[in-house]
Amino acid sequence: MKEKKISFTPEKLWSIAVFAFFAWFIFSFLLFPNLNTIVSVFYQDGHFTTEVFTKLINSEKAMRSLRNSLILAPSLSLTVGFVGISLVLITEYFDIKGANILRLGYMTTLIYGGIILVSGYKFIYGKTGILTSLFVKIFPNFPIDWFEGYWAVLFVMTFACTSNHMIFLRNAMRSVDFQTVEAAQNMGASQFRILTRVVFPVLTPSLMAVTILTFITGLSATSAPLLVGGRDFQTITPMILTFANNISSRPLAALLALFLGVATILLLTIMIQIEKRGHYMSISKVKTTIVKQKIRNPVLNVLAHVYAYFLFLIYVVPVSLVVLFSFTDSATIASKKLTLSSFTLQNYIAIFQKASSYKPFMVSICYSAIAASIAAVIVLVACRILQKRKDRLSGAMEYGLLIPWLLPTTLMALGLITTYNTPRPWMLNKVLTGTSIIMLIGYVIIKIPFTLRMTKAAFFSLDDSLEDAARNMGAKPFYTFMRVQLPIILPTVLAIFALNFNGLLGDYDMSVFMYHPLNKPLGVYIKSLTDSETNADNAALTFVYAVLMMIISAIVMYLVYGRGNKIDKSKD
Repeated sequence: MKEKKISFTPEKLWSIAVFAFFAWFIFSFLLFPNLNTIVSVFYQDGHFTTEVFTKLINSEKAMRSLRNSLILAPSLSLTVGFVGISLVLITEYFDIKGANILRLGYMTTLIYGGIILVSGYKFIYGKTGILTSLFVKIFPNFPIDWFEGYWAVLFVMTFACTSNHMIFLRNAMRSVDFQTVEAAQNMGASQFRILTRVVFPVLTPSLMAVTILTFITGLSATSAPLLVGGRDFQTITPMILTFANNISSRPLAALLALFLGVATILLLTIMIQIEKRGHYMSISKVKTTIVKQKIRNPVLNVLAHVYAYFLFLIYVVPVSLVVLFSFTDSATIASKKLTLSSFTLQNYIAIFQKASSYKPFMVSICYSAIAASIAAVIVLVACRILQKRKDRLSGAMEYGLLIPWLLPTTLMALGLITTYNTPRPWMLNKVLTGTSIIMLIGYVIIKIPFTLRMTKAAFFSLDDSLEDAARNMGAKPFYTFMRVQLPIILPTVLAIFALNFNGLLGDYDMSVFMYHPLNKPLGVYIKSLTDSETNADNAALTFVYAVLMMIISAIVMYLVYGRGNKIDKSKD
């Protein structure tokens, strides 16, 4: 009996090499570091132990941070939910004068977020803020530290976290069938009853999803507690950072990160179950778009307009002041008094003249561009495999690449740090912790899930007949992909690249754990500039960075949404 010879064609060799790469990538950066973090918590000095739980319970700081996070997360879900629903109703459902202008103001958080946004609020409400200085002049005994602690963090994060509502909930509102609203009106239902019985059922699935995402955001809050939380209201993530900087306290940091990971997985599981229940569907044959409803009660109508423009001021004033003061000198920033003579371009000129000023900006641009490019290439190869193969191996690869979606950034960062502070054989026995490359790895892995989900949707929308035609003409698979398929999905790939670049440019959560001291990224550098002991010159730099980032973000948002690219961010 003749034995079958195994022939290794170039295609098979390429397939083996690609799967070997993905197996190495998933094991090295997505699976092993997180498992190693869990092991480091319960396995110390060569034996299993639960001593870290005792240390956690006995640590007043750690327990306080846990309590603060557990207080912030549910309360933030309520306040963001209330404000977020209000924004959508104001801009999409009720007939409010100037709704288009209001919408632009409410959507400023899409280009102005993270540590930049918190620093803007601190500039207004902080110890030396504009509003605080005004209060002190009027009331000499007014406490300058009034904007610190729980209420300050809740206020800032409430207006910083409504971006999901302006994306997800607006899309859901547009799916409301106006015929059902008209039917309810004809039956004599009040506006409140129509809103609660007809409109809200359509919004419920999306509302539940964004509420869970907000809860997760509250649990893992970083920037707001660091800048305005004060000593009394530090949450889990800042405490993890504090413990991670001390080797003896790293098990505590790992346990807190593990708590965040378990909570995130549970909450995302709940969200998936909610999504499986389906959505409210209209039974009308011809669906009509919603027509804005005028509030019939004149008193309520006036109150709604006052409330809408009050929210508008809360959103727009910090952005406007940051832009205005970025064009003023340090003396004006210190005095908080705007005059025509104080306006200058010197801040912008100085930031590009001093290497110490423009280096963090260039570092973030380079890291963000390289990480977004690497993530795009990895996902393109992965999606090509998922498109062609429907076996268990490709399925396992897909689930492996989605791991970062289930875990908080803190846990992944800590896993990479604690895993690669010693040589590992599969990394050529190189120590990565403390090097410039580890932050790049962190950037790549946190953007893999979103990139995969969006790119996969683009791949599966391709017409298979195009590939069949190319194959019939004798084209090789690689040639077909490069010359036929890639040009079709390239706009989507570029849009995803832009969104990833935009998201990484001002990153703080991952960067603060993994940056190299000689290559400080923009998010970390801005945090150092916003410390209470910094001077007006540093504040000017912060404002210039904020304006430059807003310009870049606005351009990205225009390219992604303003020009009709076929990318639906609401699927994220």
